[in-house]
This record gives sequence, C-alpha cells and structure tokens, in this order.
Amino acid sequence: MSPEKMVHMANQIATFFKSQPGEDQAERVAGHLRDFWEPRMRDQLKAHVAAGGDGLDDLVIKAAQQV
Repeated sequence: MSPEKMVHMANQIATFFKSQPGEDQAERVAGHLRDFWEPRMRDQLKAHVAAGGDGLDDLVIKAAQQV
C-alpha cells in the first residue's frame, strides 16, 4: 500500500481512539493494529516509524512500538 494511504489509515485509527475515555489509547491502537492489520501492513508501519514516522500521529508511533 502507498505510504500516504497507510499513514492516513493509521491516523484515522488514532483519531477514533483519542475520542474514547481512558488513558490506554496507545494500547488500544496497538490492539487494533494486531487484530485487523495483516503482518505486511504492520511491517510497513514499523519500517515507516523506524524511518522517522513522517506524518504519523504520536499515538500511532507509540502504538507501533507495542505491536
């Protein structure tokens, strides 16, 4: 998938979980990524974060470190 689409999708997930109560949003985003993203998508996200995470919400970056 294109990096732009991956960033957009990941940021949409973060936006949703930011609207939910609680302090465990990063864990919830990580859980969603584990449950619904295939391994290639998670690998692409991790590589993007390792390369600086350009465009990613901070919550996605925290979550990617837990996946």
